[in-house]
Amino acid sequence: MSPEKPLTLHLDFRSGLPIYIQIMNQIENQVVGGTLKPGDQLPTVRALAEELRVNFNTVARAYRILDEARIISTQQGRGTYITEKPPPNVTEKLRKETLEALTHRYISEAVRLEFSKSEIRQMVSDQFKAWNESQESDE
Repeated sequence: MSPEKPLTLHLDFRSGLPIYIQIMNQIENQVVGGTLKPGDQLPTVRALAEELRVNFNTVARAYRILDEARIISTQQGRGTYITEKPPPNVTEKLRKETLEALTHRYISEAVRLEFSKSEIRQMVSDQFKAWNESQESDE
């Protein structure tokens, strides 16, 4: 097992994406990208929460979900380690959960601001079309 590896995470508190998902995504991306390798030890939940200046439970939630996905393994009294690369279906499940959380946040906020379902649906459609056109013009 490798000694604890410094973990570089950049949180955006204004993004609308829940902090625990940002933590999960960044750890997963570092595993997939090879920055974090199997056997690397992660900071404790408490240490990472202090470093990021977030609630202990936020980091615990991210670690719990990553553990359930078998991306990390937390061993009582020994620490938290990166496991072997997760199977593609696990990575896809985490990606889907991220998209669901973003979508839920967007819809909830739009409804709170009293936009109708049809207005929300139309805006998503318009924005997706505009994004698609901008991607095509970049090619």
